Amino acid sequence: MSLSLQDVAWHRSVGQLIDALDRPGFWLALIRLLDEYVPTDSWVVLLFSDDRPHVLAVNPFEGEGPDPLYTDYVKGLYLLDPFYIANRESPKTGLFRLSDVAPECFNQTDYYKLYFTHYVVEDEVQYTVVLDDVRTVCVALGSKKRFTPAQIAMFDLMRPWVAGLMRQRMFFEGVLATKAGSTQTPHRQSGLEDAMERLGTPLTAREMDIGRLILSGHSNKGIASKLDISIETVKSHRRNMYGKLEIKSQSELFALFLKAQSDS
Repeated sequence: MSLSLQDVAWHRSVGQLIDALDRPGFWLALIRLLDEYVPTDSWVVLLFSDDRPHVLAVNPFEGEGPDPLYTDYVKGLYLLDPFYIANRESPKTGLFRLSDVAPECFNQTDYYKLYFTHYVVEDEVQYTVVLDDVRTVCVALGSKKRFTPAQIAMFDLMRPWVAGLMRQRMFFEGVLATKAGSTQTPHRQSGLEDAMERLGTPLTAREMDIGRLILSGHSNKGIASKLDISIETVKSHRRNMYGKLEIKSQSELFALFLKAQSDS
């Protein structure tokens, strides 16, 4: 059997990562190895659980203080993250691309325009490993331009190695890895509930569902399909909700959502 120099380098690097599983710099070492094969511009390692995501590691922030993206993300923006939503609805181990999980109108949402394009910029993939009924560890990789089919194929080729390393690493993440998701605090489905309480505006459960789906980037047609109702019914609920909130657009609804997060 003949091996190329690239094959030898890969196996040597993986061996070094296995040896570093219990060390603080493991995640950065993993990202640097992946970057040798597919360059990326941003990364974060997240633990999804039933209460909220936990940041296990993140690319260094060049400014002062904590990275504002992940401060806002953990505070509530994760509720609009298509990767988080997809994982909570149907947890799966694998490699997922933004186009696999994002709703059809995701790039028209304020979350996309104000946060995603500023920090991730253009494209994102995630390696996800389901650990148990409530926890999934994710390595998210962002790029300033769309990943090519060849790059996606390379990510997928590395997937079994990366997923195995991710799973084994969780034995060394300590209390956070074992306790996350065990809290008795109920999971908050949306900041809209908080906003409605403060505004004294009663929304029906259906209107709340539609509000969440609008913020996530679903079209009227997508909402109708997801909730198994007619498009006209969606439009009616949407009009009623906007009327109660005295707003006229998704952007104003997003502003209410942000206010609920900052006030809480």
